[in-house]
Amino acid sequence: MRSILLAFVGGAWLLQQQPALPNVLWGLPLLPCCAAAYFLPRRVVLSRSLLIFCALAAGFLWAAALARYRLADELPSAWEGRDIELVGVVAELPRPQQRGERFLFDVEQVLTPQAHVPARISLAYYAAGFREKSPGNFIGKFHPGERWRLTARLKHPHGSYNPSGFDFEAWALERNIRATGYLRKSTTTQRLRGMVYRPSYVVERTREGVRDHFRDVLGGQPYEGVLRALAIGDESGITRADWQVFLRTGVNHLMSISGLHVTMVSGLFFALTYGLWRRVPLLTLRLPARKAAALVGVLAALVYALLAGFAVPTQRTVYMLAVVAAALWWGRDIPISLVLGWALFVTVLLDPWAVLAPGFWLSFGAVAAMVYAGSGRLARAHWLRAAAHAQWAVTLGLIPLLLALFQQVSIVSPLANAFAIPIVSLVVVPLALLGAIVPVDAILLAAHQVMVWCMDLLQWMSALPDAVWQQHAPPPWTVPLALLGVMWLLLPRGFPARWLGLPACLPMFLLLPPLPAPGELKVAVLDVGQGLAVVAQTAHHALLYDAGPRFSDDADSGSWVIVPFLRGAGIGRLDGLIVSHDDLDHSGGAQSVLDAVPVGWFASSLPPGHELLDEAPGPRPCFAGQTWQWDGVRFEMLHPGWGSYGNAGLKDNFRSCVLKVTSAYGSLLLPADIERDAEAELLAQQPSALAADVLVAPHHGSKTSSSADFLHQVHPSIAIFTMGYRNRFGHPKPEVVERYRDLGGRLYRSDADGMVQLDFAADGIAVRSWRRARPRYWLAESEDAR
Repeated sequence: MRSILLAFVGGAWLLQQQPALPNVLWGLPLLPCCAAAYFLPRRVVLSRSLLIFCALAAGFLWAAALARYRLADELPSAWEGRDIELVGVVAELPRPQQRGERFLFDVEQVLTPQAHVPARISLAYYAAGFREKSPGNFIGKFHPGERWRLTARLKHPHGSYNPSGFDFEAWALERNIRATGYLRKSTTTQRLRGMVYRPSYVVERTREGVRDHFRDVLGGQPYEGVLRALAIGDESGITRADWQVFLRTGVNHLMSISGLHVTMVSGLFFALTYGLWRRVPLLTLRLPARKAAALVGVLAALVYALLAGFAVPTQRTVYMLAVVAAALWWGRDIPISLVLGWALFVTVLLDPWAVLAPGFWLSFGAVAAMVYAGSGRLARAHWLRAAAHAQWAVTLGLIPLLLALFQQVSIVSPLANAFAIPIVSLVVVPLALLGAIVPVDAILLAAHQVMVWCMDLLQWMSALPDAVWQQHAPPPWTVPLALLGVMWLLLPRGFPARWLGLPACLPMFLLLPPLPAPGELKVAVLDVGQGLAVVAQTAHHALLYDAGPRFSDDADSGSWVIVPFLRGAGIGRLDGLIVSHDDLDHSGGAQSVLDAVPVGWFASSLPPGHELLDEAPGPRPCFAGQTWQWDGVRFEMLHPGWGSYGNAGLKDNFRSCVLKVTSAYGSLLLPADIERDAEAELLAQQPSALAADVLVAPHHGSKTSSSADFLHQVHPSIAIFTMGYRNRFGHPKPEVVERYRDLGGRLYRSDADGMVQLDFAADGIAVRSWRRARPRYWLAESEDAR
């Protein structure tokens, strides 16, 4: 049975790796084979193999059928970017944003004639307009369960696509978000009903009430957001700095609703019910106390999980507890490994996309490690030793998964979890839940004070210089090999040659990504949406040119795209960082990069007093004439002239740092956001230096740049446009694209291709589009500019 359950999960995972959805009808011929395998004697090896294969095919076809059904509910391309009038219900707790709030909206009626809108969409409300931050005293306008008449402008779910980066489109599909957009001002906008009484909406309104209570009691306290996350799973109040502490100490699993917390709540209700029920003879005659306690324990876990948003870790725990309760109810003795297998199966059956979430693998992997390490023992160990052994098993067992998913492992995690688990799970969480129910402020204040003491220790451990091991993304085949090695290491003491597990783990650490040879150049034009970030790597050096946009005070392309890419590529240090000019779509992620990665020097055209200049190592201005050479590759700054810094009337775009990189096998020109006037100056002063094989289009392909004379002089064989999907500027402009087409070269664009990688080597310039190198069936199809 375990093999069959795991095969079903494996089939669902296999479907998520496909570039296109298969036709589920081809699975019909498998039905007779599966039926035959079911009725064959179990001792026949062929019967078992067929059953496992059928389970694998069933998981694959089930996931394919659900995916096809979900993808069929889409926004027609003809209705992207057009105003559509809707009636629907606010489906979840709105999430505060820098300029307002974002919420899920269940569409009940489309009032615009001939328009079609998916059943569930994500909408942003900008309280003070798109460009302005919301007022500091902004109170959410929308509440769960309200029915509204709204006017929205929508588009397909579309996100940046890079190696080691977050896949927004997969996340949106898993949450059944089939369109995203924002509200438009309209005279017809109105709230039609204060509350629609459906179970899911009632749960979300309850969560909002708890959130508001926490804000009223703990408003202004540093860890109010952490307590909210522990009580109702609302992580919007946890700052980026706090998340970094949790990640570096390996306790991030504790700072939101985890399976441990759900189990604790269920166990508490089980014990209370059992203790009270068995003291009432009339009740025990009707239903045994253990059965009643099991039922109450599962219901308590379910309620808590629903209030927490029902994430994968809570799902896993609820399903496991349900299986245990069912076994107790019917008097069956089920091994814990089979309980875990059934929980795994139910999770994937209800949500085949759960296998795409890191939390799925880490949650089930942690429990599997504890179950495996605790099995096969002849005697029960002392509770303290057993707890230490379980923590060691989890730490060791999750290393391959953590390196594969995040390319980092907390070295201080065992010690941090040793004190954080009992403090958070046994003190903070019970107080936070009690404070959510009982209107006594002192309870929440006490929970917050305990959290302050815990955070003081975690911050100290996070600040240790070697708190985290970081490395490159390991080759995929080394991950299962390392997992087998870990399993061998965790065998019971006395088992011979346990040390042989270590060699199986070594390839994950020792096999490094290939580096360019001297004279070669590797370039990654990252997909950061409406912005620019380029990583240039030589044999022994790495440079980052621009750092992409800032999305909000707590999110930018540095932390979401650039740092994960650098870590996955094995780039642990940047020899140089260039911020071309003072625009947030080029400088917005620089601070996150400076915080996360050692940088040798920093060059820019930023004005004096800019906040980045205070943090950057060895800041210097960029100006024409600067040159340096790394490993046979020449770097030359072509613009701006030194005299431009004395002219305060120049636009920031004019003063963009224009960099040319020349390898032995081709050249690259990075002009940032220069416009026609800067292009004309370059043509007048150093026209011969402009010729390049690859050009990143100036100013994202705006109509104020890429003049015909400039393009004729550069004459690239490859051009790359970097911009966001359906960006509000309309980049790249069609007339500009036509100028590039007239040159006859290949064109790439980040919204259609994702990250574009260029390898300048002896066999020519190899170009790889990440959306085409790693296609998945859910990726939005964008217009191809080539």
